[in-house]
Amino acid sequence: MSERADTASRAGDGQRDKYIDWLRALSLIVVVVWHWAFTILQWGPEGPSPTSPLGFTSGLWILTWLLQVLPLFFYVGGYVHLLSWKRARERGVGIGTFVWRRIRALAIPALVLAGSWIAVGAVIRWVFGITWIDRVVLLVLSPLWFIGVYLMLIALLPVMLWLHRRFDVLVLIWLGGAALAVDVLRLRYGFEAAGWLNMVIVWGLAHQAGFFYDRMVALPRRLDVATLWTGLFALFGLVYSGIYPGSMVGVPGDKLSNMAPPTFVIVALLIFQVGLVEVLRPAMERLLERPRWRWTNETINRYALPLFLFHTTGMAILMGLFWALTGEPPGEQVPPNLLWWLERPLAVAGPLLCTIPFLLLFGRRRATGGAGG
Repeated sequence: MSERADTASRAGDGQRDKYIDWLRALSLIVVVVWHWAFTILQWGPEGPSPTSPLGFTSGLWILTWLLQVLPLFFYVGGYVHLLSWKRARERGVGIGTFVWRRIRALAIPALVLAGSWIAVGAVIRWVFGITWIDRVVLLVLSPLWFIGVYLMLIALLPVMLWLHRRFDVLVLIWLGGAALAVDVLRLRYGFEAAGWLNMVIVWGLAHQAGFFYDRMVALPRRLDVATLWTGLFALFGLVYSGIYPGSMVGVPGDKLSNMAPPTFVIVALLIFQVGLVEVLRPAMERLLERPRWRWTNETINRYALPLFLFHTTGMAILMGLFWALTGEPPGEQVPPNLLWWLERPLAVAGPLLCTIPFLLLFGRRRATGGAGG
C-alpha cells in the first residue's frame, strides 16, 4: 500500500490523522506567536493602539504568505467537521444535535472569557474612572472574531453538507466566483459594504474545501506540486496587478486589507497553502511517527484552543505587571529598531509565562473536535 493510500485508509478506519492534528494546532500557534511577537503597542491619551512592523519594513509582507494560516485552519476544520459528522451519523445522532453540540463546546468558553473581561473592564471603569479600559478590553477580545466566523461555519454545516452532496466540486467554483464578484462590486464600483459578504463566502469556501481533503491526500504528488504553483502564481498575479496589497494581514498605510473583509486573494492563498502542506506531508508524517514528535503533537493539541483563547489575556497581564513595576505604560517605539527585533524571543516568552496558568487550568486531555473526535 502506498504512503498516500495508507493515510486515507487510516482516516477511513477511524484512526486519528496525526497530520491533521498537527496542521490545526500549528495554525493556531502561528496566530498566537504572530500576535505576541509582531504587535507594536503605542500608548496615547485614549489608551493603547496596536500597529504592525510590516508597515515599517520593506518586503517583510511576503512572510504573511506562509504565516497567515487562517485559510488553512478553516480548511482543516472543514475536514474535521465532515469526518466527525459521518461518525456521529453512524451513532444515530441527528444533524441538528451534532451542530448544537459543536457550537456549545466552542461558544461557552468564548462567551465566558468575553463576559469576564467585559465585567472586569466595567468594574475598573466604575471604580477608578479609567475610560481607556474599554479599548484594552476590545484589544484583548478582538481575536475572538475568528471564533465567531468558525461558529457561523458550524451553523451553516447542514446547508454546506447538502451542497457538497448535490453539487460536489462545483460548490468551490461557485464560491470562488462569488468572492471575485464581490471584489468587483467593492473595488470597481465602490460598494464597500458588499465586501463583508466575503466573510461568509471566502471562509465558507475554505471550510468547504476541507470536504475534499481525502481526495487531495489521494492525488499523485505531481498534482500537489501543481496545486502549490497554481496558488503561488495566482498570488503573484493578483498582488502585482496593483489592485490588492501584498500582505495577507492588515498593514498601516495600505489602501485596503486582504483580511478585513477577506478578498479573492485569500482564495489564492488557500490554494497555495493546501498545495504546500500536501507537498510537505510525506516528510512530516515520518517525523510525527517519532516518539518525541508524537508527544509534541499531542501536547500542542491538548493546549491549542485554550492557548488561542487566553493568549491576549496573557499579553494584558504582562503589560499590567510592566506598568506596575515601572510606573510607565508599556508603549513601544515606532518604527521598530534593531533592539526591538532582538527582543522578539522575550516578546513571546513573557506572554507565554502569563498564559501558562490558564493552560494548566483549561487544558484538556484530548483536543475537542479532532480528526479522530
